[in-house]
Amino acid sequence: MVRGQKRKFPDDDDRSSRPAKKIKLFHHVHNDEEQASSSVETSKVSSSKNLEGCSDEKEKMCTRNGKRKATDDGNVPPVHKKKRLDQEETKGGTKNSVGEQRCEFQAKYVEQEELRGGQCGKVFAGYRKEDKFPVTIKHIPKRNVPFKVKDENGKRISVEVAVMLKFAAQTPGSGGTSAVVSLLDWFDLRKELILVMERPVPAVDLKQYIKENGGILAEETAKVILKQLIEAAKELEDKNIFHRDINIENILIETGSDVPRVRLMNFGISCFFKKRSFYSVFCGTLCYSPPEWFMGQCYRPGPTTVWQLGAVLYETLHPGLFFDTGLALNDLLEISEELSENCQDFLKMCLDLDPKRRPILKDLLLHRWFR
Repeated sequence: MVRGQKRKFPDDDDRSSRPAKKIKLFHHVHNDEEQASSSVETSKVSSSKNLEGCSDEKEKMCTRNGKRKATDDGNVPPVHKKKRLDQEETKGGTKNSVGEQRCEFQAKYVEQEELRGGQCGKVFAGYRKEDKFPVTIKHIPKRNVPFKVKDENGKRISVEVAVMLKFAAQTPGSGGTSAVVSLLDWFDLRKELILVMERPVPAVDLKQYIKENGGILAEETAKVILKQLIEAAKELEDKNIFHRDINIENILIETGSDVPRVRLMNFGISCFFKKRSFYSVFCGTLCYSPPEWFMGQCYRPGPTTVWQLGAVLYETLHPGLFFDTGLALNDLLEISEELSENCQDFLKMCLDLDPKRRPILKDLLLHRWFR
């Protein structure tokens, strides 16, 4: 990759032995560095610290036209930047050695069966020993922590931790009232980060929920879910948090009552943003990426979130069809005429190819489909 310069080719003898490659070049866009703030609220770090996200079933990327970048938290960091983690600070104060932290984790929680795993880490079911409260335990190798920010004490912590701390339940272990799954505890060890989160029971992700309901949701059920999702996204926006990867696998549906309750999870590639923030490096599930990134390698938090909400709604209401931005760009994304006129209008507004014509989140809640 180069910036505003032509590539230099080797001598003709060397060039003849190499296959020709067509490389598309583009410039870094202003404010892309805000993908990972160096402060929980406002500070910045260099845009060179973008990392890849990942998923088990859908391809996720932090990429510039497919190119991936490493950061100072990569597999082989420079020697002068490598720090010992004998002393770790957490939200509850200072913990001692890594060994003591691990002992504390084992003393407080029981880890059970694996729920899912992948290159980014593994997720296990479990419970808290003192009251048998069900928890989800997430193990993330340090090399796979995408972004870090500075907390109020100046310590660098995972942005996933920073984001979830804002939505932690008022009383730890109560399950909380936020649409965001609550973070109960976290342990920053030498080689891995362990997050302990509440585990709503019974609950399944939206992908499984759709499958269990015959591969399609009734429009009224989809409406209930979408309204909660928009409210959750608005809550994030009000706190200057950009989730970046809203899709049917990152939405949890509590099924213990007549009305499904939405919980949003997986904030590993989220970031804090400012009013004028925009990005050229895409992070998230590629088939949910906004069309403006494909067309101009530039996207903003608000319009991107609205696009992804529209993509989620599309998949809940069209059996057997998976959303793909590429289909929309080629005018091949068909909206079912069996849906109500208001629902079709809502989908078309969210999936407008022009980000400037998409409604903002608070206006979505005023759409006549919700009346």
